[in-house]
Amino acid sequence: MDRLEKLCVEKGMRMTEQRKVIARVLSLADDHPDVEEIHRRASEIDKNISIATVYRTMRLFEEAGVVERHDFQDGRSRYEEASEDHHDHLIDIRTGDVIEFVNEEIEQLQQRIAKEHGYKLVAHRLELYGVKLGTGDD
Repeated sequence: MDRLEKLCVEKGMRMTEQRKVIARVLSLADDHPDVEEIHRRASEIDKNISIATVYRTMRLFEEAGVVERHDFQDGRSRYEEASEDHHDHLIDIRTGDVIEFVNEEIEQLQQRIAKEHGYKLVAHRLELYGVKLGTGDD
């Protein structure tokens, strides 16, 4: 059983065979696929999985808190497994590549800014957008 499938079962979700396939696709993903890409990968395993099933399943997974949806300004929602480990994202606006990173200086700065304004930071999301140096736009 893959990580995501285990999480779904722990949350009491009924796991159909198609949901298991979609969960496996997401558990194996090392990127942030959109619904169409998840469907393409799932269809390689089970050709009977429809795009509508993928949309419904992703909504269900998101509502259960087992996946996170990101809108990286490219017009499509992209997904990753929900994680206890915090990370931020650097998105290449030309290729759509997403780099996950953690930077302690940024984390401390955000805490300090919140505190300076009289707040305790409870959550945040940081997305940086750029183009790779050496591609003509630097």
